[in-house]
Amino acid sequence: MAQQQNSPRDQRDSRQHGDVFSVSGDDDVARKQGAGSSNPGPAIVTMGSVDTVTIGEALEVTALSLGDKPVDRKDAAAIQAAETRATGDSKTRPGGLAEAAQEAAATNERTALEEAKVTIADILTDATEKLQGDKVVTSEDAEAVVGAELKNSPEMKTTPGGVADSMSAGARLNQPL
Repeated sequence: MAQQQNSPRDQRDSRQHGDVFSVSGDDDVARKQGAGSSNPGPAIVTMGSVDTVTIGEALEVTALSLGDKPVDRKDAAAIQAAETRATGDSKTRPGGLAEAAQEAAATNERTALEEAKVTIADILTDATEKLQGDKVVTSEDAEAVVGAELKNSPEMKTTPGGVADSMSAGARLNQPL
């Protein structure tokens, strides 16, 4: 994984070549829905030669950016919304990412030791392979995920670099320039 800091122009120029996926805590979709989050600065993740970003890829970026974070209920809700948007199935799929995230959040609430908790990376690493369907991220997909994360957040904030931010970044990258 190559990390670097680029200006917005550099990111836009790189987007034309399809090789950069940017996740930032300062997020247009989250801001539009009223979420406040601190901006930790952009995390640039090289995704190879990619013309578009899929939901599974956006989830994998979350695993890279917040891998050590224990899964909580708002993460599980956002993952469920993302899986629903990717597969088109409104029910939680047995053995799917959403079910694993919900179980992890419930387990983590009962677990006192931080090092024993299930992390984002445990759930979302190789998400594209784990999803039983995938599609290109749209702004509607990102809005649904942001809404799910906000609805399940006691602070009414999305997690910087989390599922909602990754989906929003993917949707922005998929918009025509």
